[in-house]
Formats: sequence, C-alpha cells, structure tokens
Amino acid sequence: MMRKLKVYIAGPYSKGDVVQNVRDAIFAANELAELGLIPFIPHLTHFWHFLCPHELDFWYAYDLEWLNVCDVVLRLPGESSGADEEVAFARQRGMTIYSSIAEIRSILTCESPEAKEA
Repeated sequence: MMRKLKVYIAGPYSKGDVVQNVRDAIFAANELAELGLIPFIPHLTHFWHFLCPHELDFWYAYDLEWLNVCDVVLRLPGESSGADEEVAFARQRGMTIYSSIAEIRSILTCESPEAKEA
C-alpha cells in the first residue's frame, strides 16, 4: 500500500471572518480527501481554543509541528501573515507549495499511471 500524501492547509484565520475562513479550510480539505490525500486543517484548533484557550504561541508551535510531518502545503487565497510564515517555514524545508486544488489535481492526474498510458 502506498503512503498517501499529507497536505497542510495554510490560509487566513483571523483576518476577515473567522467562521468563513474555517469553513473555507474545511471545504478545501474535503476536496483534497476526495482526491485520496490526507489534509491537515490547522483551522480546526479554533474549536479546541474555544473550549480550552491557549496563548497564540502555543498554537503557532502546534501548527509548525504538524507542518513538519506534512508533505506539501496548500496555500489558500487571502491575506494572512500566519499562513505566509507557514509557507516560508515549508519552503525552508524544501516542501512544495500549491496555490490551488486545481493545481494539485493536475499534478496527480499527470503522475497517475492511467494518464501516462493515454
């Protein structure tokens, strides 16, 4: 069995509407899961924080630990200094950064054995 690609979703959280930003991250993750990938949604710590608040540095450190074990990053659109820092962190580690699910889908299609035989 092949190991599935783990995708870290980086995108706006506190800039703009938090609820909309969390929703967008969840919908992106669902599309990635439908492609057979394993998404990580750091935005979901919103619910954890709601019940058990922590300092911002706790959440940054937590997210970077997960980013360290992911394979690639999907950078969602929108202004976000936190997401920009996550992308910079990922680049320092040589990770590939994608800017859309369509881009990821096209890479997967090009790499599939069926696409090469056609």
